[in-house]
Amino acid sequence: MLTTLIISVFMGSHMTKKLGEFEKNTRKFNRKVVQTEHHAKNIAKHMIHRGRFNRFLRVLGPGVVTGAADDDPSGIATYSQAGAGFGLGFLWVFPVMYPMLLAVQESCSRIGAVTGKGLAAVIKENYSKKLLFMSVILVVIANTINIGADLGAMAATSQLFMPDISFGFLAIVYAVAIVLLVVFVSYKKYAKILKWLAIALFSYPVTAFLIGQDWPELLRNTFAVMPTINAETIYILVGILGTTVSPYLFFWDTSEIVEEEISHHRLTATGKDPKINRHFLKSIRLDNFFGMTLASVTAWFIVVVCASVLFRNGVHDITTAADAARALEPLVQGFPNAGLIAKIIFSTGIIGIGLLAIPTLAGSSAYAISETLGWKEGLYRKFSKAIGFYVIIILATLIGLIINFVGIDPIQALVFTAVFNGIAAVPLLFMIARVGNNSNIMGQYKNGVVSNVFVRISFIAMLAAVLALFYFLLTGQIV
Repeated sequence: MLTTLIISVFMGSHMTKKLGEFEKNTRKFNRKVVQTEHHAKNIAKHMIHRGRFNRFLRVLGPGVVTGAADDDPSGIATYSQAGAGFGLGFLWVFPVMYPMLLAVQESCSRIGAVTGKGLAAVIKENYSKKLLFMSVILVVIANTINIGADLGAMAATSQLFMPDISFGFLAIVYAVAIVLLVVFVSYKKYAKILKWLAIALFSYPVTAFLIGQDWPELLRNTFAVMPTINAETIYILVGILGTTVSPYLFFWDTSEIVEEEISHHRLTATGKDPKINRHFLKSIRLDNFFGMTLASVTAWFIVVVCASVLFRNGVHDITTAADAARALEPLVQGFPNAGLIAKIIFSTGIIGIGLLAIPTLAGSSAYAISETLGWKEGLYRKFSKAIGFYVIIILATLIGLIINFVGIDPIQALVFTAVFNGIAAVPLLFMIARVGNNSNIMGQYKNGVVSNVFVRISFIAMLAAVLALFYFLLTGQIV
């Protein structure tokens, strides 16, 4: 009996111990299960966020490339001159231009998406061919001068850290490299690489924050100042308008949307009705919004930095690339060779955006001429399938290169190019307003009230600025 009792107690103790170990192991297992579930949820959330981010990146296409190209060397030079020459006096332009730029480029994108054709082809089929020819001639001249000025700026900035290499040789190297890349490399791959070089433009916002700003003063000059328009300011004002609401972007963006539709099989061939819906147009609008916002905000910061660094220190005229690069010196102040580092950062931005913008400029001319003459066009086509289109790109780049050997100052040429673009934009804005509001062309997807208002405001504002410029020129107030 005693033996049985001892055995029972021993067995009970053993079972209790085993039960305790089992419960302990069960709790450990449950904790691991919970941790695994939590880890799995985190992975799932990460994949969802990553998927959303990837979808967001896929939405960003022609609009972002167009926005980056909008801040080309001509734009950087014009904004820099505005800041150096007039301080904060031109900040009011940007909130005025921003809705204009959004409306015009969104209208161009919409025209391309709905019609499946480039801007020149649409105007040719529905409106006056004389007006089209005049517009195309102006745009091609403006683009060619712009290409030459951009090549010159790229060569001049390269000399900041390669002074022993001649200006002419560098300009030739850049021109040949761009032609070879456009002809033999898919522009979509080329642009994907180059648009990351646009990150160099963020050096201007960073510099603005580093040197410190009187933000209430900046806001007053941006939103609550009465603009001064006279013979002294009108030239640079037309330049700012022309380099921002720029005609080459009208043709480029419209045709790139068509290429985007072809690549996504929404359009089987030019001339057929594309497969579109409101979701697709919403994606285009989002892409356009980010691209034009990037262009406008960056431009505003370029003026702020040049006003803060150059204007305040008595540098009112930018005559060389070194003058423009000096604006970024506060970004690297305290580092050894701060001046050289600033020049390299500035050069990276100019060269990177130039490599992106020059094919855009040449491509814009090629689209305009090819569509006007009825040639096969498109960067999605191989050289042998669109010879005329690619020959125009090559010729536009080479003629632009030649401009650099006639003794024109590259920095001043950039500003002149912006002014010429402002003049060339006027007839095209008139046509964009008509096409975007034409229900026979756009059907149910014609521009809404807001878009129509701002496209028309863009036309009126640009026309008024150009007429004022001509008035001051004719009366001898601008030499």
